[in-house]
Amino acid sequence: MRENNIPIQTRHLSASVLLPAILAMVIAVAGVMGFVFWTTSNIDSRAMTQQTDLAAKVLAARRDSLLKEQQSIAMRDETLLNTRFDFNPDWVDQQLGKCMFAFFGHDGTILLDPENQPLYVMQNGNSVSTNTFSAIAPAVLPLVQQLRNEIAAGGLVPFNSGQSDMPLQLSDIVVIGGQPAIVSLSPIVSNTRTISQQAGTELIVVSLVSLTATPSWAMNGTLFENARFTGIDGQDPDKSAFPLINAAGRLKGFFEWTPDRPGSHLLRHTGPAMIGAFAVAAILVLYLTRRLRRSTNELEAQRQLSHHQANFDGLTGLANRAKFDADLADALARRDTDGGQVTLMMLDLDRFKQVNDTMGHHAGDELLSGVARRLRDTLSEDDIVARFGGDEFAVVHVTYLGTPDPTAIAHNIIAALQTPFETKRGKAFIGASIGIVSTSAGDAEPREMLRKADIALYKAKSGGRNRAVVYEERMNEVLQLQRTIESELREALRQSDQLSVEFQPLMSQPNGDIGGAEALARWLHPKYGKISPAKFIPVAENSGLIEDLGEFVLRRACEMGAQWPGRTIAVNISPTQLRNPTFATRVFDILHQTGMRATDLELEITESILLDDEHVSSQNLRTFRSSGIHIALDDFGTGYSSLSYLRRYPVDRIKIDRSFVSQLSKGHASVAIVQAIISLAHAMDIEITAEGVETEEQAEILIQLGSNTLQGYLFSRPVPADEIARIFADPGSGKSHRNVA
Repeated sequence: MRENNIPIQTRHLSASVLLPAILAMVIAVAGVMGFVFWTTSNIDSRAMTQQTDLAAKVLAARRDSLLKEQQSIAMRDETLLNTRFDFNPDWVDQQLGKCMFAFFGHDGTILLDPENQPLYVMQNGNSVSTNTFSAIAPAVLPLVQQLRNEIAAGGLVPFNSGQSDMPLQLSDIVVIGGQPAIVSLSPIVSNTRTISQQAGTELIVVSLVSLTATPSWAMNGTLFENARFTGIDGQDPDKSAFPLINAAGRLKGFFEWTPDRPGSHLLRHTGPAMIGAFAVAAILVLYLTRRLRRSTNELEAQRQLSHHQANFDGLTGLANRAKFDADLADALARRDTDGGQVTLMMLDLDRFKQVNDTMGHHAGDELLSGVARRLRDTLSEDDIVARFGGDEFAVVHVTYLGTPDPTAIAHNIIAALQTPFETKRGKAFIGASIGIVSTSAGDAEPREMLRKADIALYKAKSGGRNRAVVYEERMNEVLQLQRTIESELREALRQSDQLSVEFQPLMSQPNGDIGGAEALARWLHPKYGKISPAKFIPVAENSGLIEDLGEFVLRRACEMGAQWPGRTIAVNISPTQLRNPTFATRVFDILHQTGMRATDLELEITESILLDDEHVSSQNLRTFRSSGIHIALDDFGTGYSSLSYLRRYPVDRIKIDRSFVSQLSKGHASVAIVQAIISLAHAMDIEITAEGVETEEQAEILIQLGSNTLQGYLFSRPVPADEIARIFADPGSGKSHRNVA
């Protein structure tokens, strides 16, 4: 080899240069490792302090929330009337016991009379004998007596005199049956202060929340792993324990969890890196001694890199569009000789844009890399997987006799991608929509297969996302129809004689007055006649025309509202409109131009807007609310209805979906569901509108359950502007359950 011919002087020169360099690298690596050990130890210490502080805050927050939840029922005239003045056991069981269990998760509720004797006891959502109170009385009665002593000392005077908005309450940590629990106590008082009671004779509500179950409410982020409450300290060195101290300073139990040690995690990843540094140094020396082969190796590496960049995606390592097109063409060319069926799957990620917008592009890149890994793990080595760009992927699968069905593979992909992805910014939740097209015989052209797969993918996304759809020829006809509707709708928006707005009256209860109307878009095409909103509104949303259409409806609604001040005009708005930073400005401009009062406008949103948790949408909602515009949550109960959304976002009204209303009849399960929704809304000072009312029986049930407003064909179909004006002008048009139009 040529190395053996290197002069001795050259070798000595190399040694004099390389040895100091190696020594310097060893010293540097040792210094870095020492710094890493010191840093990781400090990181673990700070993390433990933060977790302990957070545990205290979480426990305190739960105690505060328990008091507020209890206050929502204890500080009410209705509660006072149904407990003390006319004890109603059914009302107490439904509104006090089961309501606190169902909506707030209280494990126990006790109602005590002035002599501290139990009038009602609820355990785990069920009414039980008052004799069971004796088991928990030793832990609860001292607090009851303390509360009564404070009441006797004038503790309720500030509230009763109007000097304070909050009545006297107590909360503490107790031990019941050897296990820790939170207990809160509130006297039942009049929220309007119009019902007086003799001091010291108030009924007291006691609420209990056991701390021994899995504390899902204490899981803040990922800081509390394997968290639990226990009566004793397990002394486990791998666990952290936070003592539960009551108001008297006595130990009542422990909050225990597996602590997060980010420093130790960092050290486990840094150690191999340090070892790798030594390996790199050794490789560097070897590389320098073999400099004669350096140029050849670099040229070969560049060639391979260029080849890889030309055929593979730089982020995920999957095949790119160019290589995929070639591989698809090759698979189609070989299918006749192999006797297989070539299946093309076009895959688009659901909610990827939301991850990018809320967590940043770096998290989006991490997510795409994770998707690529899961696709490789889910599919076989013979399958071709590619990324076309953005969040669009493609798969080619050749099916032979006895191999899995392509639709089964697609559903496996969907299931794999539904599992949350871990990123540096937190967990990311996505789904996938897949369009499938297959060919087993005859000619097949790659472009045509891609076009059909795209059509099937569009069908999958428009049908609810997170599903796979196999291409059928009729889909092409549907797509062409939608394109026709889009083109005609675009033209209709430029005209002034096709689109209109009709209004469906809103019947205020229980007096039956017409409180307003909901504005609904209508399209009368000169050639095709009436086109259903169910057909053209989804097209408008998918084509980007929904903002123009929505503004058209909003302007017509505001023109009507300006003519009839005091009547509420409700208008549906799309998520696309609400995400627009200029939307609030456009709404206020229209109100100013038409002269409508902001307090007469009600904007209806869907639950999907709340799920987006998008900053611009949230800001727009708060801006509308602060200006007096009302916000209504449409189709409540059909999506991801959650108490947390109602508490997080400003909502004035809930609209019960017609699917519940249509089933209302005496004894039907829907009555209980609607009752629960109405009770929840009223407890949060939210009004209720029931839509789709078509029968007298439905109307009577809804009025009895407490619905504030009714809407449906029983009263009126949507009518033109001049007709709703006539209805508004007739004060007696809504006094009976009869169709007024």
